[in-house]
Amino acid sequence: MGKSIREIILQIPQAEVQGDSDKLVTTITQDSRAAKPGALFVALSGSKVDGHDFINAACEQGAAAVLVEKEVQTRPGVTVIKVPDTRAAMLVIAPYFYDYPSRKLRLIGITGTNGKTTTTHLLRAVLMQAGFRTGLIGTIHSLIDQRVLPMKNTTPDVIELQALFAEMVAEQVEYAIMEVSSHAIALRRISGCEFDVAGFTNLTRDHLDFHITLENYCQTKANLFGMLGADDSVKTGKSAVVNVDDPAGEAMLQKSKGSRTITYGVKCQADIMAQNIKVRSDGAAFRVIGPFGVIDLDLKITGVFNVYNVLAAIGIAWAEGVNISSIKAALESFTSVPGRFELVDAGQPFAVIVDYAHTPDGLENILKTARQIAENRIIVVFGCGGDRDRTKRPIMGKLAMEYGDVVIATSDNPRSEDPSGILQEIEVGLKAGQNGGKGYEIVIDRREAITKALGIANPGDVVIIAGKGHETYQILKDRTIDFDDREIARQIIWEMR
Repeated sequence: MGKSIREIILQIPQAEVQGDSDKLVTTITQDSRAAKPGALFVALSGSKVDGHDFINAACEQGAAAVLVEKEVQTRPGVTVIKVPDTRAAMLVIAPYFYDYPSRKLRLIGITGTNGKTTTTHLLRAVLMQAGFRTGLIGTIHSLIDQRVLPMKNTTPDVIELQALFAEMVAEQVEYAIMEVSSHAIALRRISGCEFDVAGFTNLTRDHLDFHITLENYCQTKANLFGMLGADDSVKTGKSAVVNVDDPAGEAMLQKSKGSRTITYGVKCQADIMAQNIKVRSDGAAFRVIGPFGVIDLDLKITGVFNVYNVLAAIGIAWAEGVNISSIKAALESFTSVPGRFELVDAGQPFAVIVDYAHTPDGLENILKTARQIAENRIIVVFGCGGDRDRTKRPIMGKLAMEYGDVVIATSDNPRSEDPSGILQEIEVGLKAGQNGGKGYEIVIDRREAITKALGIANPGDVVIIAGKGHETYQILKDRTIDFDDREIARQIIWEMR
């Protein structure tokens, strides 16, 4: 794959070129370390790092051309493309360079605060059951059929994303399913993507450090649904699949430009509904009523929150014409998603569950489910991330106290913040949520906190370790260390035994 500089600059009329415009560009990157012969290096001006400072490094790696918005000096033979805004130019160039790959497959985008990862994996299972070659892009990893690719962000930047779609097209993928974060929408990482289905799970307090208000957060999510009817669309049959039990669902419906809408819910009247829900420790059973008729499901995943995720997957699959027998077969054989209400079994006489819950709603959901399945106490270990929305810290502290019998607050990726400062803000909620004389503990070291929780657990208790889920690291101020809640819990249990 490659395009000449002359072809590329036709997409950005304001571009000024210094040097050979007939050169062939074979790859695009914004990372100077990834530059190689034939590369176009895009110099982005960030709040912390200026890509223009790394132009020489990119050239030393063999970059054929650089895209800049400032006057720069480069080594002889390197073509300079100057534009008013390199970020805006990149959003146009990347999809064009990779020949708009999302137009060549069915693209499903799922947005919402919680449930995106589980819903995308459920949907992947359904589509694969139906015989489709499927790709997935999400928080945990990306998948091209069975091949696993690690991920840095829930939604990659526009260059990585378009390259990934191009790779899927080359490998004859028919469906691409992706988690679409609010950051990706706001920062336009999904520029050049043509979505066929947009799905909405829910909206609760999160990322207000970035969006400032819940309304801004909501409208950003809704913009995904506005992309269903973009002027440059080449595909037809666009659908919006929306959780109408969530008040924010109305904003998604209003913004949608899809030709079809499918709603789902448990409480409100919807196209697809779940009834007679029975939650067990080893799964959940319920009846689903929809345009396809009535089906009874007996699942290996549990929690009312997962009932919603299943309904979303059913709605999207049905919108895409998958028969209900394939949907039922896939859902009933689905077991789990890493770090999502994941059971850690090391032979202990109590349950240990690791979950990614890092928002108030996410934490409340898993604690409600734990309450339904616990024979005795619920022991909660949780924290809040540093350099992130601070307003949710006391809220999560209060929720932990309301639902947990024993609460241990600890560190969770403190990043540049002082962990003790984060815990002080959580403690405001811990104090507000005290009832029945329950107490709490503050244990800064996460391993020590998990050790304490497991050490006091009795038969029939449920220990919830929340916040990190699938993550295998802990981000500290000066370094990132290996840390996997699941492995740490196993090690501690083995040591105790």
